[in-house]
Amino acid sequence: MTRIRDCFDMVVFDWAGTMVDFGSRAPVLALIEAFAGLVVRVDEAEARKDMGRAKADHVRALFEQAEVAQAWRAAQGAAPDAAAVDQVMAALEAPMIRLAQETAALIPGAADTVVWLRAEGLKIGSCTGYTRAMMQAVLPRAAQQGYAPETVVCAHETPQGRPSPQMIYKACLDLDVWPLSRVVKVDDAEVGMAEGRNAGCFTVGVAASGNMVGLTEQALADLQPEARAALLSAASDRLYAAGADLVVDTVADLRPALEAEAARRGA
Repeated sequence: MTRIRDCFDMVVFDWAGTMVDFGSRAPVLALIEAFAGLVVRVDEAEARKDMGRAKADHVRALFEQAEVAQAWRAAQGAAPDAAAVDQVMAALEAPMIRLAQETAALIPGAADTVVWLRAEGLKIGSCTGYTRAMMQAVLPRAAQQGYAPETVVCAHETPQGRPSPQMIYKACLDLDVWPLSRVVKVDDAEVGMAEGRNAGCFTVGVAASGNMVGLTEQALADLQPEARAALLSAASDRLYAAGADLVVDTVADLRPALEAEAARRGA
């Protein structure tokens, strides 16, 4: 029987929406709050559009949306520029740290999945669009719940963020893993799928717990079955279109998915 370790050496997980913060709520709410403090309205759909990028890149992408740029001009009296990005980033740090800590509950099954992967002999890496300061609010809480990856690569610790593969490259260097074809990248955002594919990894999308659906676990469970199925199907389609090799609902489903992939490769 082909084992997971016969196919893979390492899994690189995203954080919000993948391992913590069901629904990837913290970065959305923080962006909305930061812009509101600057008298600029940003709605949830606008905030989610480029989720997964380094936060400064995400703010730049928001300014490329016509409605956001227009709202900024109306409130600030000038078109958004590099100084505007700095202004938003300064306003973003406090709510981002607060909300990241508040939403740092592990997604159900995350800790058990990591225990299984390590028992199979795989290394555990991670990368995120959060800055190091933002992650300092998350790491202790995650560790208390049983999740502490061997490396954490944060935004701006590589020359480029997602969709560049550089954060994955750094994680592989940190843990001495190659080739990249033996690495699994798990992420809930479209840009994370591009990151994984650009790195040459086996790329797994997470539909139910992440940015594509954007609901808390309870809110998702409260939906009528038909509505829930439609949301999950749409999320899965978007992740596949962005480059996913495989899509699961949450990281709790990663074990059977990788076991099936190993069996397929060994057939």
